[in-house]
Amino acid sequence: MPDSLSESPVSNAPDWTVSELSGALKRTVEDSFGHVRVRGEISGYRGPHSSGHAYFSLKDTNARLDAVVWKGVFGRLKLRPEEGLEVVAIGRITTFPGKSSYQIVIEQLEFAGAGAIMAMLEERKNRLAAEGLFAPERKRRPPFLPRVIGVVTSPTGAVIRDILHRLNDRFPRHVLVWPVRVQGDTCGGEVSAAIRGFNSLAPGGPIPRPDVLIVARGGGSLEDLLGFSEESVVRAVADSAIPLISAVGHETDVTLIDFAADLRAPTPTAAAEMAVPVRADLVAEVAQLHARLRACFARGIDRRRSDLRGLARLLPSADAVLAVPRQRLDMAGQRLPRALKANAGAHRLRLTRTEGRFGPHILTTALARRREGLAAITARLPRGLSATTAAHRLRLTGAETRLRLIAQSQRDRRERGRERLENLRTRLQRCQRQQALERGARLDGVAKLLTALSYKGVLARGYALVRDSAGAPVHAAAGIHAGDALEIEFRDGRVAVQATASAPDAPPSPSRPARKPAKARAAPLPDQPRQPTLFDS
Repeated sequence: MPDSLSESPVSNAPDWTVSELSGALKRTVEDSFGHVRVRGEISGYRGPHSSGHAYFSLKDTNARLDAVVWKGVFGRLKLRPEEGLEVVAIGRITTFPGKSSYQIVIEQLEFAGAGAIMAMLEERKNRLAAEGLFAPERKRRPPFLPRVIGVVTSPTGAVIRDILHRLNDRFPRHVLVWPVRVQGDTCGGEVSAAIRGFNSLAPGGPIPRPDVLIVARGGGSLEDLLGFSEESVVRAVADSAIPLISAVGHETDVTLIDFAADLRAPTPTAAAEMAVPVRADLVAEVAQLHARLRACFARGIDRRRSDLRGLARLLPSADAVLAVPRQRLDMAGQRLPRALKANAGAHRLRLTRTEGRFGPHILTTALARRREGLAAITARLPRGLSATTAAHRLRLTGAETRLRLIAQSQRDRRERGRERLENLRTRLQRCQRQQALERGARLDGVAKLLTALSYKGVLARGYALVRDSAGAPVHAAAGIHAGDALEIEFRDGRVAVQATASAPDAPPSPSRPARKPAKARAAPLPDQPRQPTLFDS
């Protein structure tokens, strides 16, 4: 009776390979869960992989499910994955044999209700607020009366018509409309591009740069307004150099763009009212100010006229003011004839006294002195010319001596240069002869080395070289057959022969590669003296 412990139990169950079992499990799971909707929180999301695919997990309080979004589907997702976001993932369940795990291949992502959207918006709001994008000191007041107003909205909706109608009622202005989609997947990108596009307009260019921007949209659900809460739109609003008014939705609708904008309007119509004042009110106020200005001016003139009359009564009369000057003028008129006569007599007396100091003898004396000075200069002129001539002659003599010394120096330098050139020519010839001798010696050495390495030397020692009919050397007897024409080269000539029998088959040689003949080393050249140069003396 056989030992039950030594024998294995007999079974008719088939043997599965790992790949077969993995494939069967994969088909079973995919057939049972072909298309599912899974609700959970995104975990472990770090952005798309370098390949373009996205890998993360969906989890709840008790379980965790691996998820993957392929590259082609990721670009078409309406809702992009974010860490901690509660979503509903639509896709199919499959297995990954490489890790013996199952996963969901996501084809579409949706928010898991309004609570998930609010949680996502609250997290994004806190993160952007921490960066300072909602700080009050960043906000600016729009200009009181802008010349150009830029509006970012849909060109076909009722919003733009309400804004234009309200602007025309209050104060007509030049309006530029940048058409965008106000909901959908491309809404955020188009709105941020429009805001940056308005800011990129150069002042004074062909398209006027707006003084204030209005981002407007009508009311809608929380999902419809998500485009105005995207991070790219909020950053574009915060970076805008043009003051911006947010008018998205009704008064109860709140988006993240409202916190980054300089002003928030409850409705698009209210945004138009914030952008411009009422023209009729301005006209009435200007008219009122003009009337007040005229009344104030009239009252000022009346007050100054009254003050002038009061001051005029305090001034003395013209006769009282001119009485003393008039009396002084009469007294001066009475003294004037006598004063004129006395002044003329005094000047006549001074002229008489001065006349005695002038006469012909004064001019004669001055002329005699000038004549004597001229005679003295004429007497000194020949001596001055002689001294000047001698000084110039001395200077010319010195210059001639220096020129002769310079010429002699130049001749000496040319002579020394000629001697040096002759010396260099002699040394060059000597160097050329020495170099020719050295190169001849090197050539003789190379010729001897060539002779030593030539096969002619081997033939001279009694060996022979066998060639085939093509002139190629024959290295082994195994390659010769009966009747082959051969040629044997000896030291003193060549002899043509014919093989009479084939060589016996050689036994197989051991698998040892033939040693390559050692390369002949060049014989060292004899020591050569250093080549002289042109600068050797």
